Amino acid sequence: MAVSYVSRVRIERVKGSLRRAYLPAQREPVIFGVHDEVAEHYQATPGTFEPHTTTLDYVVAAAAG
Repeated sequence: MAVSYVSRVRIERVKGSLRRAYLPAQREPVIFGVHDEVAEHYQATPGTFEPHTTTLDYVVAAAAG
């Protein structure tokens, strides 16, 4: 079977759960992190993190599309 597509993605860990993702067709990097609902699941104090979309949010949005 031949490979039909190779996604060229680069991830930079910024600090803790904060990551910067360089994705195809995006001029600016996408910022991934956590928001209060997810931070609460991991028993982090609410407000500890600047809220950002999680990778899980992107997976759910992609699957729903």
